[in-house]
Parts: sequence; C-alpha cells; structure tokens
Amino acid sequence: MITSRRTVFFISDGTAITAETLGHSLLTQFDHIIFDQITLPFIDNMEKASHVVKQINLEAERTGAPPIVFSTLIDPEIRRTIMGSRGRVYDLFEAFLVDLERDLSVESSQIVGRYHTVVNSNDYDVRIDAVNFALGNDDGISTKNYDRADIVLIGVSRAGKTPTCIYLGLQFGIYAANYPLTEEDLFGRYDELPDALLPFRKKLFGLTINPERLHRIRSQRRPNSRYASLAQCQSEIAAAESIFLANQIPFINITSMSVEEIAAKVLHENKLERRLL
Repeated sequence: MITSRRTVFFISDGTAITAETLGHSLLTQFDHIIFDQITLPFIDNMEKASHVVKQINLEAERTGAPPIVFSTLIDPEIRRTIMGSRGRVYDLFEAFLVDLERDLSVESSQIVGRYHTVVNSNDYDVRIDAVNFALGNDDGISTKNYDRADIVLIGVSRAGKTPTCIYLGLQFGIYAANYPLTEEDLFGRYDELPDALLPFRKKLFGLTINPERLHRIRSQRRPNSRYASLAQCQSEIAAAESIFLANQIPFINITSMSVEEIAAKVLHENKLERRLL
C-alpha cells in the first residue's frame, strides 16, 4: 500500500551511477513510498553546486518535505554547499572515506571520477569484446563461436537470455552466448538436446519463467498471437524444463528476478570468475 511520496536526488561529480546504484539499493526497502527521482551528474564546480541547491530548495518548498539526496562528491567545498541545502543529504563517499583513510593510514587522493581509472585498458577491451561476443552470438545466430563462450544460456523465446548475456559481458567480461529453444527443438524430438548444442553440453545453463509472466511479456510484442497465448507459453516452458531435467542441465526460474540478479546467479551457479573489477 502506497502511503507517501518523496523526491530523491542522485548527485555526483561523475556519472552518478554509483549514487544511483547505492541509493536504489536502499530505497527498495521502502516499497510503500513512491520516489520521484532526479539524477544530476557532473556537478564539478561551485556554480553547478549552487544551482543544485536551488533545485533542492525549490523541491522542498513545492512538496513540503525535504528531498532525499544521495551524493558521491569528492570536492569538500562542493559537498559542504550541497549539505547546506534543505535536503536530507546522504553523502556516500564521506560516510566511508574518513574511516577508510584511518584504517589504511593514508589520505585518499580525492580525484574526481577516480572510479573509472580502476579498470585498466586491457580490462576495458575485454568488456567491449565480451559485449560484441554476446551480440554476435545472440538467439542462436551461429554456434561456430561457442567454443569461446564461458557460458551458453538456453531457454524459450523471451525468457531473459539476451539481456543477461549482454549484462554479463558489460559488467563482468564474461563471454556469454544464448540459444533459443524453438518449437522444433522443444517438440521435434522427445527431451533431446538440439544437435548444435551437444558439443557444448558442459557450458549450458537454462533459464525458465512462469507461463503467466511469459504470456504478458510476449503479448507486449505480439498481442493476440498464438506465440503469446498462455497455452503456448505453458507447453513451451514444460517442454523446455523437461529437456533440462532429462539432460541434467542446471537451470533457474527468473520470473521475479532482475537482470542483475539473474547474472549474479549465473556467475555463482557456474563458478565463473569475473574478469572486471
């Protein structure tokens, strides 16, 4: 039940991705509140900081409640300026840097955008190559490169394979391919794997989904079609899970999982090592 509404600012002198990620993780614990979210990246000088304070103060006046502010600001002067706004400011760097400096017995560099230098150029090249691999080996376009794959995701159409492969490549440098189980694969030969997948059996990992959820997803793409009908979804999922079980292919149900959770589960279940920090 929704009980209230609050405005949330994500502020950073860089991309604001860190502020958004950590802030969203905290906000998910308050599902009875609607959050109106405003992201303000690259706040890296006092002029921009002063403008942000005006935005926060205007929002506080408009709503009658102090906005929640998640920030990852390095510059102490900019941080103090934002702290002086009418928002409730949670600076995620300040919360940890002082204690970390003490524990490491050294002062932090306080360089704006430092996060992006953690990953060296070789790791970046791996990330781009892994994403290109996922795109080039999507939806069973070709299986000739599966020998390079760290993992091959299989499942029915629209079961989350493509976004998971791209996320694995972009976030972790994992070479992930995916193969959609077609009607011929599902119903042509009882519980047998497609011939194209047999050489890569040890790399296979299945994704399944509840029929009702799949029905809703497919209906957005092809409404009122046989492809999207609940009966078709039920039969395809039952056949796919039967193939997984008959061939001892590990699989997970992704119905209530985000792409981040699916990727983390795939990494964990298959003991895949991250190539990126």
